[in-house]
Amino acid sequence: LIAGAPPVIEVDVDRTWWILESDEAIALLETDPKRGLDATQVELRRQRFGSNELEREPARSPWLIFGAQFANTMIVVLAVAGAITAALGEVKDAVVIAAIVVLNAAIGFVQEFRAERAMSALRDMTAPTARVVREGRQITVPAPELVPGDLVVLEAGDVVPADLRLLEAPNLRVNEAALTGESLPVDKQSGALAAGELVAERTNLAFKGTAVVYGRGRGVVVASGMATELGRIAALLGQQRSPATPLQRRLAVLGRRLAAAALVVCVVVFAAGVLRGEDVSLMFLTAVSLAVAAIPEALPAVVTISLALGAQRMASAHALIRRLPAVETLGSVTVICTDKTGTLTEAKMLVERIWTLAGELELTGSGFEPSGQVRAGDLPHLPEPETAAARLLTVAGLCNDAALIAPSDGGDWSVAGDPTEGALLAAAAKGGLDPENLRRTHSRIEELPFDSARRRMTTFHQAPGGELAACKGAVESVLDTVSTVAAPDGERPLVGVRDLVLGQADAYSQAGYRVLALAGRLIPASEPQDRAEQGLVLYGLAAMADPPRPAAQRAVEACRRAGITPVMITGDHPATAAAIARRLGVLDHEEVVTGATLVEEHARGLADHVERVAVYARTSPEQKLDIVQAWKSRGAIVAMTGDGVNDAPALLAADIGVAMGAVGTEVAKEASDLVLTDDDFATVVTAVGEGRRIYDNIRRFVRYTLTSNTGEIWVMLLGPFVGLPLPLLPVHILWINLVTDGLPGLALGVEKAEPDGMRRPPRPPAESIFARGMWQHVLGVGLLMGMIPLALGIWGSATDRPWQTMIFTSLAALQLGNALAVRSERHSIRSLGFATNRPLLATVVFTLALQLAVVYWPTAQGLLTTEALSALELGVVLVASTAVFWVVELEKAIRRRFRSRPGTEGPGG
Repeated sequence: LIAGAPPVIEVDVDRTWWILESDEAIALLETDPKRGLDATQVELRRQRFGSNELEREPARSPWLIFGAQFANTMIVVLAVAGAITAALGEVKDAVVIAAIVVLNAAIGFVQEFRAERAMSALRDMTAPTARVVREGRQITVPAPELVPGDLVVLEAGDVVPADLRLLEAPNLRVNEAALTGESLPVDKQSGALAAGELVAERTNLAFKGTAVVYGRGRGVVVASGMATELGRIAALLGQQRSPATPLQRRLAVLGRRLAAAALVVCVVVFAAGVLRGEDVSLMFLTAVSLAVAAIPEALPAVVTISLALGAQRMASAHALIRRLPAVETLGSVTVICTDKTGTLTEAKMLVERIWTLAGELELTGSGFEPSGQVRAGDLPHLPEPETAAARLLTVAGLCNDAALIAPSDGGDWSVAGDPTEGALLAAAAKGGLDPENLRRTHSRIEELPFDSARRRMTTFHQAPGGELAACKGAVESVLDTVSTVAAPDGERPLVGVRDLVLGQADAYSQAGYRVLALAGRLIPASEPQDRAEQGLVLYGLAAMADPPRPAAQRAVEACRRAGITPVMITGDHPATAAAIARRLGVLDHEEVVTGATLVEEHARGLADHVERVAVYARTSPEQKLDIVQAWKSRGAIVAMTGDGVNDAPALLAADIGVAMGAVGTEVAKEASDLVLTDDDFATVVTAVGEGRRIYDNIRRFVRYTLTSNTGEIWVMLLGPFVGLPLPLLPVHILWINLVTDGLPGLALGVEKAEPDGMRRPPRPPAESIFARGMWQHVLGVGLLMGMIPLALGIWGSATDRPWQTMIFTSLAALQLGNALAVRSERHSIRSLGFATNRPLLATVVFTLALQLAVVYWPTAQGLLTTEALSALELGVVLVASTAVFWVVELEKAIRRRFRSRPGTEGPGG
């Protein structure tokens, strides 16, 4: 600051602070390293940099958001249809349509707040207060009042209030999982770094919103508010908007086409009737009724009900839907970008293997539960007390501050304390030791705590005949304290086996394990008790990993069978990521790419080879976003899983954002469409199957209702040409539209999944809802559905029978047969089973009963202008009305025969 003049702050908050020594950072920030800032400096910097808070855009008016939901073709068509229906006196039908319109608008209204809630959750992650040194005194201030240059004091349990360049970091460990995806707390230090392109590499910085889990520290604020890493993610999040789902896009196109078709039908029927000399008002009502019939106003209801029921089923399978259209979008997914820790793996660091000079041992058991076995090969082998493995497990239990917590509600065992120490403690218990009894009989006398410089911890315990030294830590660090190595035939000098030990440690590391060395020594009572880290005996190595979830490999295989590409994106080390990916089948011949490699690539360049990469390690939030956008630029429908703040922009940009419910941050959950309560990748695959079922059901309804509507249109258009001036009255059309169209259509929305639903490739993202032969089916079967009633009408008219009632009844019965036949596009009704969709079966019976009631009940006859049919007439009508059912079944048989040939199976089955 310039003395004698208003200070002008020229702090560069975008500087690469990690490459500077701490005194250089202090000098650039013009801060006194002991006294901190004074009140004047604080005020001027607050004016310059603003509050240490995350910004948010001004909220739009709720009325504007709600009104925007009606800028949708199908909604407009529905509103017009409702108005026309009300004008025609069908008040109940109009009320139902209005309710559908309002429900769809409400769903869209709720969706608009998702990004804003995610921003609010980001704000909540910041620390409410901070301990800061100002004018030589340590005081507590609200975190938003921090400014660049402030000296901040950190202790275990604190949430870091701003981005800090650490000045002191004795034993400081910070959990950055929410920001970087690293599965373990990060050891911090205060020295300058040569590199730090990725956040995870900047170990001399502490970042806003992360949590101190061990030790203490002192740092200077180098960035506040939106200039922090958390603020940068917030800015990315604010730039993203949830994309329209494939279903929303398809229904928008369908709505526009049906609106145009309805208008054409209305004009043609009205003009043709007037030209024939029919009453103008009657033809207007007929034309409008037929236009309303051409619009499947029950479609939004079927979609909403199908999605809601699907959401209920997913909730029972540990998947909570936050955005209803996402249920169907899951069925369109072609790529699943998944986090590793907690999703593909159990998020529990466990000791899987122990290595000594006597050989390798494998630990079995479930999670942290203190039961299991140590196995040598396939045979159970509990180590004898004097073996190297037994001594290793003893050190694991003693050089340890963690505790195993028994489940209180039937859940899993957990750990209080450091996860790594919890893994070692569980290993000791699985080896037959009782950790609590071990600690009682070997009380701790002294300890040399873990230090980031030494990278090891040593404790000293009372033991029979003297004191026991127990040491654990990084392999090379522990070897510095070792003189001999335990072997089956005694002890060998370290010099002769050092390369063997290091080679085994490297092999474990390459396989994705985290490796610790464990050593110790019984110091006889006759020796001086110097309690030094020297002359120890190396017992062996413990290889620990976050094991894959039991169902994850099967889920990855299911993805492959379903034509879905699994991609792992993690903040972990590349070797760890690659090892887990190979075990699960995610990685085969594809590439492993690190964040450092992606730094040099723009998202557009990434899109050129994104299909060749199966694993991304050490990635930043921007890179996760780039990966999602690169896949989307290739036309993929992308699901993205994540749990941290760093995942939020990609979660929001993906077609389906999937957050972890158990360990996920509120930011990730608010940015997501789907929340997994069990954090299991297999649940995502189950949800994809449910999404495919729902889309199949929506296609069933569209196929059914458009075929039925086409049949009505053919009857009205062709009737005059075969001598039937007005085949159906307006009231007949509205009855069919309301009863025989609506009720069976709703029941089709609960059809069970087809057996091959997850053994077929995803449908192409750009595929029309009319693809795979639907429009041909609609026109062809619709024409048949129109010709049969007309043929019955001609016969009835020629023989002086109630021909109009015969046409009316046959059209209704034909639609019911069609409903039974379109339950599957490929499988026969016999293979599906008549009773497997009981709601549909009940609806068909009920609807047929209603139709017969309006034919034979005198009151209904007067309302719908019908006449009673004789037994012969009814029999002929019902037999003829089975024709559509048999024709559709024949069509499916031909389809099955054709698609059974090699190379003829198309996308989507």
